[in-house]
Amino acid sequence: MEFNQVIAKELSLKVTQVKEAVTLLDGGNTIPFIARYRKEATEELDENALRAIVERLDYLRRLEQRKTEVVRLIDEQGKLTEELSAQITVATVLQDVEDLYRPYKQKRRTRATIAKEKGLEPLALWLLAQYTRGDLQAEAERYVNPELDVNSTEEVLAGAMDIIAETIADDAALRKRIREETFRIADVVATAVPKKAKERSPFEMYYDYREPIRRIPPHRILALNRGEKEEFLVVKIEAPLETIHRIIELRYVKTGPAASLVQKAALDAYKRLIESSIERELRAELSDRAEQQAIKVFAANLRQLLLQPPVRGKMVLGLDPGFRTGCKWAVVDETGKLLKVGVIYPHPPQNKRAEAKAILRAAIAEFDANIIAIGNGTASRESEEVVAEMIREDGIATEFILVSEAGASVYSASKIAGEEFPEFDLSLRSAVSIARRLQDPLAELVKIEPKAVGVGQYQHDVQPKRLEESLHGVVESCVNVVGVDLNTASASLLQYVAGLKPVVAKNIVAWRDEHGKFSKRDQLKKIARLGAQTYIQCAGFIRLPDGVNPLENTPVHPESYQLAEDILKKIGHTPGDLRDHLAEVHKKLARLEPSEIADEFGAGVPTVRDILDALQRPGRDPREDLPRPLLRRDVTHMEDLNEGMVLEGTVRNVVDFGAFVDIGVKHDGLVHISQLTDKFIKHPMEAVAVGDIVKVRVIGIDKVRDRVSLSMRDLLTTEIC
Repeated sequence: MEFNQVIAKELSLKVTQVKEAVTLLDGGNTIPFIARYRKEATEELDENALRAIVERLDYLRRLEQRKTEVVRLIDEQGKLTEELSAQITVATVLQDVEDLYRPYKQKRRTRATIAKEKGLEPLALWLLAQYTRGDLQAEAERYVNPELDVNSTEEVLAGAMDIIAETIADDAALRKRIREETFRIADVVATAVPKKAKERSPFEMYYDYREPIRRIPPHRILALNRGEKEEFLVVKIEAPLETIHRIIELRYVKTGPAASLVQKAALDAYKRLIESSIERELRAELSDRAEQQAIKVFAANLRQLLLQPPVRGKMVLGLDPGFRTGCKWAVVDETGKLLKVGVIYPHPPQNKRAEAKAILRAAIAEFDANIIAIGNGTASRESEEVVAEMIREDGIATEFILVSEAGASVYSASKIAGEEFPEFDLSLRSAVSIARRLQDPLAELVKIEPKAVGVGQYQHDVQPKRLEESLHGVVESCVNVVGVDLNTASASLLQYVAGLKPVVAKNIVAWRDEHGKFSKRDQLKKIARLGAQTYIQCAGFIRLPDGVNPLENTPVHPESYQLAEDILKKIGHTPGDLRDHLAEVHKKLARLEPSEIADEFGAGVPTVRDILDALQRPGRDPREDLPRPLLRRDVTHMEDLNEGMVLEGTVRNVVDFGAFVDIGVKHDGLVHISQLTDKFIKHPMEAVAVGDIVKVRVIGIDKVRDRVSLSMRDLLTTEIC
């Protein structure tokens, strides 16, 4: 199979693009490096296209490997024909290969194999031929043999029908046809487990549920799977028996004295041997698609969360709320350095509200804290009330914001947290993490397992390895898009830089601790286990704001330093002017035409374009171009809400059926996909992303279930309440 051509056709790319990408990937180059620094070779394929190529290439290589193995296994049995070999060769999906291999797979003893052992296979073939002439009874009597425990014609015919049923069930073309037709006409049916039919549960809507397979959305598949796993639901696939049986009959049933027996064997083949396996295969396929979608949603949300703009230059007080164990707090300075920690008990059972406010006032005054970051877990809204009350009473300028604390407990118990704060209790560590998440979400969240960040749908119901691989790619992409300060980055952050492994990241930090700050990128070559190829991969993604060469505070790769210097020389400047005369350099560079510069210096246009952009904005953090987080000075209660009220909120999560928005009440409100925009959209991500600041109108309030329904339709010119 010519992989490059297949992938190019599937992904609507040029064969040359795919070929170059595969060559670079097989050469040990990372996706971020190829996407950024090999644009000429791939004709500017982005990371998404490169990851799609990797995914398809992996599948096709596994497919080819399985084909080779199946051909070998059948050939060893002496049953490989040219026709069968050709069918296996042209198969494009693993399921087709498995269907072709099915008749030759080593099976446990079945009714058919027992019948074959009794010498009944020739009769089965005679019956399948369905001759128009011949005496069925006389033919069957020939196979009666008490020595083989075949004592009557009834037993003879029953055994022959078992062989026919298995032959039909092993027909690869027929199985494919039945699978396709089942997907087209069958329903997914769910019912309550009898003993739980009257129990309240998150799966009540599925206690008596039916939906066509071809229409069921991915999130519903995962919900049904979870309900079944937790033993609330019985889930089946139901297809009209008459339709499926007709397909089998058209292929196998003719006319003649044996037709009725073959017809009966065909029905047995479907009910006993085909139906359940087709159901398993289709449910596996549905679950696979649902997992892909869940991972896609999680990955997109995670990317948005990681790329939230940092809140720089602020002293932050992080608050990890709790009831019985109190609210842990920590003050960190502008660089994230911990200054002070403590615990307050404003909620039941202690109810030390006044004391809690006094402690917070003292900490804010002592360190001039500008913002209070409150974790959004248990007691978060109650803690918001305490903070808002204190701000109102004192009239201070401090603001607060709710910060996702997903994974904070995972971080607190991790080896990383233990190394950072060995003297502190786990709960106090989480307060530090919450404060730092506001200051630099990316730098802090990389310390946590991506799947623990909690911005997906049913992420705990997908294969862990598959989820981990996808989310690792997202984190890697985000880290390399932003770039990493080599002199301040933790090992947790450095390990996501293109080409760097965890052990190398730790070696970099150890070298820095022993020798002091890096002043040049090429000092990385002194790091143990960081070879020439790794240096090429990582160098362009690290930054040295105070380094010797100002180019090293930009994404310009060392291999392009000479080109960058030539461009600067053309406008009468040197790299040093990026620090001393940036405004003048920026103005002159903006007048240059990338294609003309590329022709003059014999370089690629994409590379020149990237260099010009990098030189105009050294040290730029792309996250700073995004909207700032929404800070608050007061809270809203469910009792304050009225239908029709328009509020401003922050998108906390996006799922297949809508978006959850924090509007300041205890639970995030839901904007259903139908209420996200005035035009039709296929997915909520076409309209919103995690971290977006949006206007919403309250369209429903359920105080019993603590649910708020919101709408974003027709709100472009509406005033906020």
